[in-house]
Amino acid sequence: MIKSFRTALLLLLGMGMGLSQYSVAQDLVSLRGHAAPDEASKVPPQKQWQKDGEPFARDYVQQPPLIPHKIKGYKINVKFNKCLTCHSWANYREAGATKISQTHFEDRDKNVLANISARRYFCTQCHVPQVNAKPLVENTFKPVEAISGK
Repeated sequence: MIKSFRTALLLLLGMGMGLSQYSVAQDLVSLRGHAAPDEASKVPPQKQWQKDGEPFARDYVQQPPLIPHKIKGYKINVKFNKCLTCHSWANYREAGATKISQTHFEDRDKNVLANISARRYFCTQCHVPQVNAKPLVENTFKPVEAISGK
């Protein structure tokens, strides 16, 4: 029994060593560059957040809009959501902000709710700030003209 376990272990180790000889696609480069995961790499430069302004165009159908301003220090927890001080239906006009979509007031069965759905309350699980980073991969998405109005 011990001999067969030892043989199986040696076989698995040998297979693992053989797999390490395979490399990832040469044209795919991570933020670490071509450094192997166990090698030291330089820290990538910190990206600069976009100034508050016009939102970027979306990169795919149904993409949540990107946040066109800094959100550092924004508190979003069960008791408070900083985003709602500007984006709620009660405050968006005065703040000059985009109003929360009606879809945020529906549950998973499309029932309309009086308050924001719990699954849509934590904004940053879908929405992220814009940053001046170039895309890691090329995107040739073009919105359907009938939807985009262009």
